[in-house]
Amino acid sequence: MEKKQIGIVGAGTSGLLACKYMLSKGFDPIVFETKSDVGGVWIKTIASTKLQTPKSFYQFSDFPWPSSVTENFPAQHKVFDYIRSYAQHFDLIKHIRFNTKVVSIEYKGLSDKEIQSCSLWNGNGQPFSFKGKWKVVVDSTKNKSTEVHNVDFVILCLGRYCDVPNIPEFPPKKGPEAFHGKVIHSMDYAAMDYESAANFVEGKKVIVVGFQKSALDIAMECSAANGLKNPCTVLYRTEQWNVPANLPWGLPLTCLCLNRFSELLVPKPGDGFFRSLLATMLSPLRWTFSKFVESQINKKHRLAKYGMVPKHDFSQQISSCLIATVPEQFYDKVEEGSIILKKSQSFSFCEEGILVDGEASSTTPLKTDVMILATGFRGDQKLRDIFVSQVFQDYKQGSSDETFPLYREIVHPRIPQLAVIGFSESFSNLHTSEMKCQWLAQLLDGTFKLPSIKEMENDMVEWDEYLKRSSGQHYRRSCIAMPIWYNDQLCKDMGWNPKRKKGFFAELFEPYGPLDYVSPSRSN
Repeated sequence: MEKKQIGIVGAGTSGLLACKYMLSKGFDPIVFETKSDVGGVWIKTIASTKLQTPKSFYQFSDFPWPSSVTENFPAQHKVFDYIRSYAQHFDLIKHIRFNTKVVSIEYKGLSDKEIQSCSLWNGNGQPFSFKGKWKVVVDSTKNKSTEVHNVDFVILCLGRYCDVPNIPEFPPKKGPEAFHGKVIHSMDYAAMDYESAANFVEGKKVIVVGFQKSALDIAMECSAANGLKNPCTVLYRTEQWNVPANLPWGLPLTCLCLNRFSELLVPKPGDGFFRSLLATMLSPLRWTFSKFVESQINKKHRLAKYGMVPKHDFSQQISSCLIATVPEQFYDKVEEGSIILKKSQSFSFCEEGILVDGEASSTTPLKTDVMILATGFRGDQKLRDIFVSQVFQDYKQGSSDETFPLYREIVHPRIPQLAVIGFSESFSNLHTSEMKCQWLAQLLDGTFKLPSIKEMENDMVEWDEYLKRSSGQHYRRSCIAMPIWYNDQLCKDMGWNPKRKKGFFAELFEPYGPLDYVSPSRSN
Protein backbone atom coordinates (compact mmCIF):
# COMPACT_ATOMS: atom_id res chain seq x y z
CA MET A 1 0.00 0.00 0.00
CA GLU A 2 1.25 3.48 -0.89
CA LYS A 3 2.32 5.53 2.10
CA LYS A 4 0.13 8.47 3.07
CA GLN A 5 1.99 11.72 2.47
CA ILE A 6 1.90 14.27 5.27
CA GLY A 7 2.65 17.91 4.44
CA ILE A 8 4.26 19.73 7.37
CA VAL A 9 4.62 23.52 7.26
CA GLY A 10 7.58 24.71 9.31
CA ALA A 11 10.78 23.10 10.63
CA GLY A 12 10.91 24.59 14.09
CA THR A 13 10.65 22.31 17.12
CA SER A 14 6.99 21.48 16.37
CA GLY A 15 7.71 20.66 12.72
CA LEU A 16 10.63 18.42 13.63
CA LEU A 17 8.55 16.58 16.21
CA ALA A 18 5.69 16.18 13.74
CA CYS A 19 8.09 14.77 11.14
CA LYS A 20 9.66 12.36 13.61
CA TYR A 21 6.35 10.98 14.91
CA MET A 22 4.85 10.69 11.43
CA LEU A 23 7.87 8.61 10.40
CA SER A 24 7.39 6.41 13.47
CA LYS A 25 3.95 5.41 12.16
CA GLY A 26 5.12 4.69 8.63
CA PHE A 27 3.86 7.87 6.96
CA ASP A 28 5.77 9.86 4.35
CA PRO A 29 6.34 13.40 5.69
CA ILE A 30 7.51 16.33 3.60
CA VAL A 31 8.46 19.46 5.55
CA PHE A 32 8.35 22.91 3.94
CA GLU A 33 10.63 25.45 5.60
CA THR A 34 11.08 29.07 4.50
CA LYS A 35 14.51 29.43 6.10
CA SER A 36 17.71 27.57 5.30
CA ASP A 37 17.97 25.69 8.59
CA VAL A 38 15.89 24.02 11.30
CA GLY A 39 15.04 25.58 14.65
CA GLY A 40 12.39 28.22 13.90
CA VAL A 41 12.68 31.20 16.24
CA TRP A 42 15.91 29.79 17.70
CA ILE A 43 17.85 30.19 14.44
CA LYS A 44 18.39 33.89 15.15
CA THR A 45 17.44 35.81 18.27
CA ILE A 46 18.45 38.88 20.23
CA ALA A 47 22.06 38.40 21.35
CA SER A 48 21.30 38.15 25.06
CA THR A 49 18.31 35.80 24.73
CA LYS A 50 18.30 32.76 26.98
CA LEU A 51 15.85 29.92 27.50
CA GLN A 52 13.05 31.02 29.84
CA THR A 53 12.08 27.51 30.90
CA PRO A 54 14.55 25.37 32.89
CA LYS A 55 16.22 23.03 30.40
CA SER A 56 14.95 19.92 32.23
CA PHE A 57 11.44 21.00 31.20
CA TYR A 58 12.44 22.16 27.73
CA GLN A 59 13.74 18.95 26.23
CA PHE A 60 12.71 16.10 23.96
CA SER A 61 11.53 13.05 25.88
CA ASP A 62 13.94 10.72 24.05
CA PHE A 63 16.86 13.07 23.47
CA PRO A 64 18.34 14.59 26.65
CA TRP A 65 20.50 17.68 26.75
CA PRO A 66 24.24 16.99 26.37
CA SER A 67 26.23 16.94 29.60
CA SER A 68 28.32 19.85 28.30
CA VAL A 69 25.33 22.20 28.82
CA THR A 70 25.49 22.81 32.55
CA GLU A 71 23.49 26.04 32.96
CA ASN A 72 19.80 25.87 33.81
CA PHE A 73 18.83 28.52 31.25
CA PRO A 74 21.10 28.01 28.21
CA ALA A 75 21.85 30.80 25.75
CA GLN A 76 20.35 30.92 22.24
CA HIS A 77 23.23 29.21 20.42
CA LYS A 78 23.15 26.23 22.77
CA VAL A 79 19.39 25.84 22.37
CA PHE A 80 19.77 26.00 18.59
CA ASP A 81 22.60 23.40 18.63
CA TYR A 82 20.45 21.10 20.76
CA ILE A 83 17.48 21.34 18.37
CA ARG A 84 19.67 20.81 15.31
CA SER A 85 21.32 17.78 16.96
CA TYR A 86 17.86 16.29 17.46
CA ALA A 87 17.08 16.67 13.75
CA GLN A 88 20.38 15.07 12.80
CA HIS A 89 20.10 12.25 15.34
CA PHE A 90 16.72 11.11 13.99
CA ASP A 91 17.73 11.74 10.36
CA LEU A 92 14.97 14.29 9.76
CA ILE A 93 16.94 16.69 7.55
CA LYS A 94 16.40 14.64 4.39
CA HIS A 95 12.63 15.13 4.70
CA ILE A 96 12.87 18.94 4.78
CA ARG A 97 12.58 21.26 1.77
CA PHE A 98 14.52 24.34 2.85
CA ASN A 99 14.08 27.83 1.34
CA THR A 100 10.51 26.84 0.45
CA LYS A 101 7.63 29.10 1.40
CA VAL A 102 4.07 27.76 1.51
CA VAL A 103 1.94 30.29 -0.34
CA SER A 104 -1.47 28.68 0.18
CA ILE A 105 -3.27 25.45 0.99
CA GLU A 106 -6.59 24.43 -0.57
CA TYR A 107 -8.72 21.41 0.29
CA LYS A 108 -9.82 19.32 -2.68
CA GLY A 109 -12.56 16.88 -1.74
CA LEU A 110 -15.74 17.79 0.10
CA SER A 111 -17.22 21.17 -0.81
CA ASP A 112 -17.55 23.90 1.83
CA LYS A 113 -21.30 23.21 1.98
CA GLU A 114 -20.76 19.47 2.49
CA ILE A 115 -18.20 20.10 5.21
CA GLN A 116 -20.54 22.46 7.05
CA SER A 117 -23.27 19.79 7.07
CA CYS A 118 -21.00 16.98 8.37
CA SER A 119 -21.62 15.45 11.78
CA LEU A 120 -18.23 13.67 11.89
CA TRP A 121 -14.77 15.08 11.26
CA ASN A 122 -13.82 14.66 7.59
CA GLY A 123 -17.35 13.41 6.98
CA ASN A 124 -16.43 9.87 7.98
CA GLY A 125 -14.76 10.28 11.36
CA GLN A 126 -11.49 9.04 9.85
CA PRO A 127 -8.26 11.04 9.56
CA PHE A 128 -8.03 10.37 5.81
CA SER A 129 -10.46 10.32 2.89
CA PHE A 130 -10.16 8.34 -0.35
CA LYS A 131 -11.13 11.44 -2.31
CA GLY A 132 -9.93 14.33 -0.15
CA LYS A 133 -6.45 15.87 -0.46
CA TRP A 134 -4.78 19.19 0.27
CA LYS A 135 -3.26 21.18 -2.56
CA VAL A 136 -0.15 22.88 -1.20
CA VAL A 137 1.35 25.66 -3.34
CA VAL A 138 4.96 26.53 -2.51
CA ASP A 139 7.48 29.06 -3.79
CA SER A 140 11.23 28.53 -3.80
CA THR A 141 12.91 31.56 -2.22
CA LYS A 142 16.13 30.75 -4.10
CA ASN A 143 15.14 30.21 -7.74
CA LYS A 144 11.69 31.88 -7.56
CA SER A 145 9.95 28.77 -8.96
CA THR A 146 6.48 27.55 -7.90
CA GLU A 147 5.48 23.95 -7.18
CA VAL A 148 2.21 22.22 -6.29
CA HIS A 149 2.07 19.25 -3.91
CA ASN A 150 -1.00 17.12 -3.22
CA VAL A 151 -0.84 15.60 0.25
CA ASP A 152 -3.17 13.42 2.30
CA PHE A 153 -2.88 15.46 5.51
CA VAL A 154 -1.48 18.86 6.51
CA ILE A 155 0.17 19.79 9.82
CA LEU A 156 0.63 23.52 10.33
CA CYS A 157 3.65 24.20 12.55
CA LEU A 158 3.95 27.91 11.84
CA GLY A 159 4.33 29.11 15.41
CA ARG A 160 2.96 32.37 16.75
CA TYR A 161 6.15 34.37 17.41
CA CYS A 162 7.52 35.15 13.98
CA ASP A 163 6.87 36.51 10.49
CA VAL A 164 3.81 38.75 11.04
CA PRO A 165 4.55 41.58 13.52
CA ASN A 166 1.78 43.10 15.60
CA ILE A 167 1.97 46.82 14.85
CA PRO A 168 -0.24 49.15 16.94
CA GLU A 169 -2.76 51.27 15.05
CA PHE A 170 -2.45 55.05 15.15
CA PRO A 171 -4.71 57.95 14.10
CA PRO A 172 -4.01 59.53 10.69
CA LYS A 173 -0.74 61.50 10.57
CA LYS A 174 0.16 60.33 14.07
CA GLY A 175 1.83 57.05 13.16
CA PRO A 176 5.49 56.24 12.36
CA GLU A 177 5.25 58.27 9.15
CA ALA A 178 5.17 61.46 11.29
CA PHE A 179 8.44 60.56 13.04
CA HIS A 180 11.81 61.63 11.62
CA GLY A 181 13.73 58.90 13.40
CA LYS A 182 13.83 55.12 12.97
CA VAL A 183 10.89 52.82 13.85
CA ILE A 184 11.41 49.05 13.76
CA HIS A 185 9.79 45.95 15.24
CA SER A 186 11.68 43.67 17.64
CA MET A 187 11.62 41.08 14.82
CA ASP A 188 13.80 43.40 12.72
CA TYR A 189 16.16 44.01 15.62
CA ALA A 190 16.55 40.27 16.24
CA ALA A 191 17.27 39.69 12.53
CA MET A 192 20.39 41.90 12.68
CA ASP A 193 23.74 40.32 13.41
CA TYR A 194 24.89 41.10 16.93
CA GLU A 195 27.43 43.77 15.93
CA SER A 196 24.93 45.55 13.67
CA ALA A 197 22.30 45.54 16.45
CA ALA A 198 24.76 47.06 18.91
CA ASN A 199 25.80 49.73 16.39
CA PHE A 200 22.14 50.47 15.60
CA VAL A 201 21.36 51.62 19.16
CA GLU A 202 24.76 52.93 20.24
CA GLY A 203 24.78 56.65 20.93
CA LYS A 204 21.04 56.99 20.37
CA LYS A 205 18.02 57.73 22.52
CA VAL A 206 15.93 54.55 22.32
CA ILE A 207 12.34 53.85 23.38
CA VAL A 208 11.26 50.20 23.62
CA VAL A 209 7.51 49.59 23.61
CA GLY A 210 6.40 46.48 25.53
CA PHE A 211 7.15 44.61 28.74
CA GLN A 212 7.51 40.97 27.75
CA LYS A 213 10.73 39.02 27.16
CA SER A 214 11.91 40.68 23.93
CA ALA A 215 11.33 44.18 25.30
CA LEU A 216 13.29 43.44 28.46
CA ASP A 217 16.20 41.86 26.57
CA ILE A 218 16.43 44.75 24.09
CA ALA A 219 16.31 47.31 26.90
CA MET A 220 19.22 45.55 28.61
CA GLU A 221 21.27 45.64 25.40
CA CYS A 222 20.52 49.35 24.90
CA SER A 223 21.54 49.99 28.51
CA ALA A 224 24.83 48.15 27.96
CA ALA A 225 25.51 50.18 24.80
CA ASN A 226 24.63 53.63 26.12
CA GLY A 227 24.60 53.61 29.92
CA LEU A 228 23.55 56.81 31.67
CA LYS A 229 24.47 59.01 28.71
CA ASN A 230 21.43 57.89 26.71
CA PRO A 231 19.08 55.95 29.00
CA CYS A 232 16.69 53.50 27.35
CA THR A 233 13.01 54.17 28.03
CA VAL A 234 10.67 51.19 28.32
CA LEU A 235 7.09 52.20 27.54
CA TYR A 236 4.56 49.73 28.96
CA ARG A 237 0.82 49.47 29.55
CA THR A 238 0.51 47.04 32.46
CA GLU A 239 2.80 45.96 35.26
CA GLN A 240 3.59 42.23 35.14
CA TRP A 241 4.63 39.57 37.64
CA ASN A 242 7.72 38.68 35.63
CA VAL A 243 9.80 36.15 37.54
CA PRO A 244 13.51 36.50 38.34
CA ALA A 245 16.05 34.29 36.58
CA ASN A 246 17.29 33.05 39.97
CA LEU A 247 14.15 32.20 41.90
CA PRO A 248 14.36 33.65 45.42
CA TRP A 249 11.89 31.55 47.35
CA GLY A 250 13.99 28.43 47.77
CA LEU A 251 11.74 26.25 45.63
CA PRO A 252 11.67 26.15 41.82
CA LEU A 253 8.44 27.47 40.33
CA THR A 254 7.90 24.00 38.86
CA CYS A 255 7.46 22.57 42.38
CA LEU A 256 4.73 25.11 43.05
CA CYS A 257 2.70 25.01 39.85
CA LEU A 258 3.61 21.89 37.84
CA ASN A 259 2.33 19.12 40.08
CA ARG A 260 -1.08 17.52 40.54
CA PHE A 261 -1.67 19.14 43.90
CA SER A 262 -1.41 22.65 42.44
CA GLU A 263 -3.91 21.71 39.74
CA LEU A 264 -6.34 20.35 42.34
CA LEU A 265 -6.80 23.95 43.48
CA VAL A 266 -8.39 25.02 40.19
CA PRO A 267 -11.84 23.91 38.90
CA LYS A 268 -11.33 22.44 35.43
CA PRO A 269 -13.58 21.44 32.53
CA GLY A 270 -15.25 18.10 33.09
CA ASP A 271 -14.64 18.05 36.85
CA GLY A 272 -17.44 16.32 38.70
CA PHE A 273 -19.25 17.70 41.73
CA PHE A 274 -16.75 16.45 44.33
CA ARG A 275 -13.64 17.65 42.47
CA SER A 276 -15.22 21.07 41.95
CA LEU A 277 -16.15 21.18 45.63
CA LEU A 278 -12.59 20.22 46.61
CA ALA A 279 -11.13 22.94 44.39
CA THR A 280 -13.50 25.49 45.94
CA MET A 281 -12.55 24.40 49.45
CA LEU A 282 -8.85 24.63 48.61
CA SER A 283 -9.13 28.02 46.87
CA PRO A 284 -7.73 29.89 49.95
CA LEU A 285 -4.59 27.81 49.58
CA ARG A 286 -4.27 28.87 45.94
CA TRP A 287 -4.67 32.50 47.01
CA THR A 288 -1.97 32.01 49.67
CA PHE A 289 0.40 30.48 47.14
CA SER A 290 -0.19 33.36 44.75
CA LYS A 291 0.46 35.99 47.43
CA PHE A 292 3.59 34.16 48.57
CA VAL A 293 5.05 34.25 45.06
CA GLU A 294 4.03 37.90 44.63
CA SER A 295 5.73 38.88 47.88
CA GLN A 296 8.95 37.20 46.85
CA ILE A 297 8.97 38.76 43.36
CA ASN A 298 8.23 42.16 44.90
CA LYS A 299 11.06 41.73 47.37
CA LYS A 300 13.56 40.49 44.79
CA HIS A 301 12.86 43.22 42.22
CA ARG A 302 11.91 46.03 44.63
CA LEU A 303 8.74 46.57 42.58
CA ALA A 304 7.06 48.85 45.12
CA LYS A 305 10.00 51.23 44.93
CA TYR A 306 9.49 51.70 41.20
CA GLY A 307 5.68 51.67 41.24
CA MET A 308 5.70 48.34 39.38
CA VAL A 309 3.49 46.21 41.62
CA PRO A 310 0.75 44.70 39.41
CA LYS A 311 -2.89 45.11 40.40
CA HIS A 312 -3.81 41.58 39.28
CA ASP A 313 -2.97 38.26 40.96
CA PHE A 314 0.01 36.15 39.98
CA SER A 315 -2.39 33.20 39.56
CA GLN A 316 -4.30 35.10 36.85
CA GLN A 317 -1.13 35.89 34.98
CA ILE A 318 0.22 32.35 35.03
CA SER A 319 -3.22 31.13 33.88
CA SER A 320 -2.78 33.39 30.84
CA CYS A 321 0.69 32.07 29.92
CA LEU A 322 2.07 35.60 30.35
CA ILE A 323 5.01 34.75 32.60
CA ALA A 324 8.36 36.07 31.40
CA THR A 325 11.80 35.83 32.98
CA VAL A 326 13.42 39.12 33.92
CA PRO A 327 17.06 39.41 32.76
CA GLU A 328 19.57 39.43 35.59
CA GLN A 329 20.32 42.94 36.88
CA PHE A 330 17.39 44.48 34.99
CA TYR A 331 16.15 46.39 38.03
CA ASP A 332 19.73 47.29 38.93
CA LYS A 333 19.80 49.15 35.61
CA VAL A 334 16.51 50.82 36.54
CA GLU A 335 18.08 51.77 39.89
CA GLU A 336 21.13 53.38 38.27
CA GLY A 337 19.00 55.21 35.69
CA SER A 338 20.20 53.58 32.45
CA ILE A 339 16.71 52.09 32.01
CA ILE A 340 13.67 54.32 32.57
CA LEU A 341 10.22 52.75 33.05
CA LYS A 342 7.27 54.77 31.78
CA LYS A 343 3.62 53.69 31.86
CA SER A 344 1.20 54.69 29.13
CA GLN A 345 -2.01 53.22 27.73
CA SER A 346 -1.40 54.83 24.33
CA PHE A 347 0.93 57.15 22.47
CA SER A 348 1.29 58.82 19.10
CA PHE A 349 4.21 59.93 16.97
CA CYS A 350 5.46 63.40 16.17
CA GLU A 351 8.57 64.68 14.38
CA GLU A 352 10.87 64.57 17.41
CA GLY A 353 9.56 61.42 19.06
CA ILE A 354 6.30 60.45 20.72
CA LEU A 355 3.47 62.10 22.64
CA VAL A 356 2.37 60.06 25.64
CA ASP A 357 -1.41 60.31 25.98
CA GLY A 358 -3.02 61.09 29.30
CA GLU A 359 -0.10 63.01 30.80
CA ALA A 360 -0.24 66.65 31.84
CA SER A 361 2.76 67.18 29.60
CA SER A 362 1.21 65.28 26.71
CA THR A 363 1.87 68.20 24.37
CA THR A 364 5.60 67.98 25.08
CA PRO A 365 7.22 65.24 23.00
CA LEU A 366 9.33 62.51 24.51
CA LYS A 367 12.34 62.97 22.26
CA THR A 368 13.98 59.92 20.78
CA ASP A 369 16.05 58.70 17.85
CA VAL A 370 14.87 55.08 17.64
CA MET A 371 11.58 53.35 18.48
CA ILE A 372 11.61 49.56 18.84
CA LEU A 373 8.13 48.01 18.96
CA ALA A 374 8.35 44.82 21.03
CA THR A 375 4.59 44.44 20.62
CA GLY A 376 4.33 40.78 19.71
CA PHE A 377 3.14 38.96 16.61
CA ARG A 378 -0.06 38.14 14.74
CA GLY A 379 0.23 34.38 14.55
CA ASP A 380 -3.54 34.08 14.08
CA GLN A 381 -3.39 36.20 10.93
CA LYS A 382 -0.58 34.08 9.50
CA LEU A 383 -2.60 30.90 10.01
CA ARG A 384 -5.79 32.43 8.66
CA ASP A 385 -4.19 33.79 5.49
CA ILE A 386 -2.68 30.46 4.45
CA PHE A 387 -6.15 29.09 3.58
CA VAL A 388 -7.64 29.66 0.14
CA SER A 389 -11.14 28.92 1.43
CA GLN A 390 -12.86 31.94 2.99
CA VAL A 391 -14.97 29.52 5.05
CA PHE A 392 -11.82 28.03 6.60
CA GLN A 393 -10.42 31.51 7.19
CA ASP A 394 -13.58 32.39 9.12
CA TYR A 395 -13.30 29.20 11.20
CA LYS A 396 -9.79 30.18 12.22
CA GLN A 397 -10.88 33.64 13.24
CA GLY A 398 -13.52 32.48 15.71
CA SER A 399 -15.45 35.25 17.43
CA SER A 400 -14.01 38.60 18.49
CA ASP A 401 -12.73 37.24 21.81
CA GLU A 402 -12.16 33.62 20.85
CA THR A 403 -9.51 33.53 18.17
CA PHE A 404 -8.27 30.23 16.88
CA PRO A 405 -10.58 27.63 18.47
CA LEU A 406 -9.30 24.02 18.34
CA TYR A 407 -10.30 20.69 19.85
CA ARG A 408 -7.55 19.47 22.18
CA GLU A 409 -5.73 22.58 20.89
CA ILE A 410 -4.83 20.48 17.82
CA VAL A 411 -7.65 20.04 15.27
CA HIS A 412 -10.60 22.12 14.12
CA PRO A 413 -13.78 20.03 14.05
CA ARG A 414 -14.85 21.41 10.65
CA ILE A 415 -11.51 21.52 8.82
CA PRO A 416 -10.73 18.00 7.57
CA GLN A 417 -7.35 16.29 7.38
CA LEU A 418 -5.49 19.11 9.09
CA ALA A 419 -3.86 19.73 12.46
CA VAL A 420 -2.10 22.66 14.10
CA ILE A 421 0.93 22.11 16.33
CA GLY A 422 2.89 24.77 18.20
CA PHE A 423 0.34 27.59 18.30
CA SER A 424 -0.80 27.07 21.90
CA GLU A 425 1.36 28.30 24.74
CA SER A 426 2.35 26.52 27.93
CA PHE A 427 5.11 26.46 30.53
CA SER A 428 7.17 24.38 28.09
CA ASN A 429 6.13 24.81 24.47
CA LEU A 430 8.48 22.09 23.25
CA HIS A 431 7.04 19.46 25.60
CA THR A 432 3.47 20.47 24.76
CA SER A 433 4.22 20.13 21.05
CA GLU A 434 5.68 16.66 21.59
CA MET A 435 2.59 15.50 23.44
CA LYS A 436 0.40 16.82 20.63
CA CYS A 437 2.51 15.09 17.99
CA GLN A 438 2.27 11.78 19.84
CA TRP A 439 -1.51 12.22 20.08
CA LEU A 440 -1.78 13.12 16.39
CA ALA A 441 0.38 10.16 15.31
CA GLN A 442 -1.89 7.80 17.26
CA LEU A 443 -4.99 9.41 15.72
CA LEU A 444 -3.68 9.09 12.17
CA ASP A 445 -2.61 5.51 12.87
CA GLY A 446 -6.17 4.58 13.91
CA THR A 447 -5.52 4.01 17.64
CA PHE A 448 -8.60 6.09 18.51
CA LYS A 449 -11.29 8.16 16.80
CA LEU A 450 -12.50 11.68 17.40
CA PRO A 451 -15.96 12.25 18.88
CA SER A 452 -18.69 13.90 16.83
CA ILE A 453 -18.26 17.47 15.68
CA LYS A 454 -20.94 18.61 18.12
CA GLU A 455 -19.18 16.93 21.04
CA MET A 456 -15.87 18.50 20.07
CA GLU A 457 -17.43 21.94 19.80
CA ASN A 458 -19.07 21.57 23.22
CA ASP A 459 -15.71 20.55 24.68
CA MET A 460 -14.11 23.64 23.16
CA VAL A 461 -16.76 25.90 24.73
CA GLU A 462 -16.11 24.37 28.16
CA TRP A 463 -12.36 24.89 27.75
CA ASP A 464 -12.89 28.50 26.73
CA GLU A 465 -15.16 29.22 29.70
CA TYR A 466 -12.56 27.74 32.03
CA LEU A 467 -9.86 30.01 30.56
CA LYS A 468 -12.03 33.07 31.05
CA ARG A 469 -12.73 32.15 34.69
CA SER A 470 -9.11 31.46 35.59
CA SER A 471 -7.48 34.30 33.61
CA GLY A 472 -9.89 37.17 34.24
CA GLN A 473 -8.94 40.31 32.33
CA HIS A 474 -5.84 38.59 30.99
CA TYR A 475 -7.84 35.94 29.14
CA ARG A 476 -6.07 34.66 26.06
CA ARG A 477 -7.11 31.73 23.95
CA SER A 478 -4.65 28.92 23.18
CA CYS A 479 -3.06 28.95 26.64
CA ILE A 480 -2.50 25.60 28.35
CA ALA A 481 -2.19 26.72 31.95
CA MET A 482 -2.94 23.29 33.46
CA PRO A 483 -0.44 21.11 31.54
CA ILE A 484 -0.86 17.96 33.64
CA TRP A 485 -4.65 18.02 33.30
CA TYR A 486 -4.28 18.73 29.58
CA ASN A 487 -1.81 15.85 29.13
CA ASP A 488 -4.22 13.60 31.04
CA GLN A 489 -6.82 14.17 28.30
CA LEU A 490 -4.33 13.28 25.58
CA CYS A 491 -3.15 10.19 27.48
CA LYS A 492 -6.71 8.93 27.95
CA ASP A 493 -7.42 9.41 24.24
CA MET A 494 -4.30 7.38 23.36
CA GLY A 495 -5.07 4.64 25.88
CA TRP A 496 -2.15 5.54 28.14
CA ASN A 497 -2.25 5.62 31.92
CA PRO A 498 -2.30 9.38 32.72
CA LYS A 499 -0.68 8.79 36.11
CA ARG A 500 3.03 8.56 35.36
CA LYS A 501 4.66 8.66 38.80
CA LYS A 502 5.45 5.88 41.26
CA GLY A 503 3.75 6.29 44.60
CA PHE A 504 0.93 8.45 45.97
CA PHE A 505 3.03 11.35 47.25
CA ALA A 506 5.21 11.44 44.14
CA GLU A 507 2.07 11.52 42.00
CA LEU A 508 0.62 14.36 44.01
CA PHE A 509 3.60 16.60 44.76
CA GLU A 510 6.47 15.92 42.32
CA PRO A 511 6.67 18.16 39.25
CA TYR A 512 5.72 16.61 35.91
CA GLY A 513 8.14 17.01 33.02
CA PRO A 514 8.95 15.63 29.55
CA LEU A 515 10.65 12.48 30.80
CA ASP A 516 7.43 11.42 32.52
CA TYR A 517 5.75 11.07 29.13
CA VAL A 518 8.01 8.66 27.31
CA SER A 519 5.62 6.59 25.21
CA PRO A 520 4.78 3.13 26.63
CA SER A 521 6.37 1.39 23.64
CA ARG A 522 9.71 3.11 24.27
CA SER A 523 9.63 2.73 28.04
CA ASN A 524 9.15 -1.00 27.65
